[in-house]
Amino acid sequence: MKFIQLIKSTSLIIISALSTTALADNSWSTYHWATTTTIVNLPVIDSVTSDWQGSFDNSIAQWDKSANISNIVESTDDRSRIRKRCSAKTGKMKVCNASYGYNGWAGLASINIDSNGHIVKGVAKMNDSYMAGDTDDYRNHVMCQEMGHIYGLGHTSEDGSSQETCMDYSDDLASQWPNDHDYQLLSAIYNHVDDYDSAIANSESNSDGDATPCRGGPKKCGSNSNASLGIKVFQRGRAQIWVSHGENGSTWIHHITLAKGYNDIVHDDSH
Repeated sequence: MKFIQLIKSTSLIIISALSTTALADNSWSTYHWATTTTIVNLPVIDSVTSDWQGSFDNSIAQWDKSANISNIVESTDDRSRIRKRCSAKTGKMKVCNASYGYNGWAGLASINIDSNGHIVKGVAKMNDSYMAGDTDDYRNHVMCQEMGHIYGLGHTSEDGSSQETCMDYSDDLASQWPNDHDYQLLSAIYNHVDDYDSAIANSESNSDGDATPCRGGPKKCGSNSNASLGIKVFQRGRAQIWVSHGENGSTWIHHITLAKGYNDIVHDDSH
């Protein structure tokens, strides 16, 4: 019951925010990393293969042009098993590509929100089942956009129109990277300080590199996995948002970019 109430309240917040979202404010609701300065020093785990490395490196460099984002690539691990699992790590952003199956989505950004509404970990996934043969410009667009969601940005549009930013849903070659508006919005999002930092370079780890887990089943602890999408709360065009219950009272928010030609995800329990 509590989870259903949480989903309803979260849905209302998301829908309310998105119903008034325009080019002037494409923040992803009020979600942001907690920071004791106006700069998010975000550890990043590079878990992409060589054919995605250019998109990864360029996306990191473009987002680093923001005065409020400092990406710190602290480790790389492109082993197939690691990329396929793409487990979220506390205090970090992890970026992966793998063949996640013909499940309907091409790109997936998942953020875990603590009880204060702050992002505490995030994962950006690129699905090679659909994108293995895509052009570099489209890969750049999707990679850049999924990273943008992890920082707290939403879309500038979902109708195919171009605002010359990777945060739109157009095929414009000018929409591969962030634009000045995205940087301005990040400045507005991170124009205050919090009393703790949720981006953590050396967070406590277990053998898989994540925070020490809650001792108990899903009913007690929730899910520490971003794999379960939960309940769909929003769709416009090929953009979807899903919400699921996380561990220790946290919430997972998932932003999906559907593959071209799809109007919904396809549940595939094997992936």
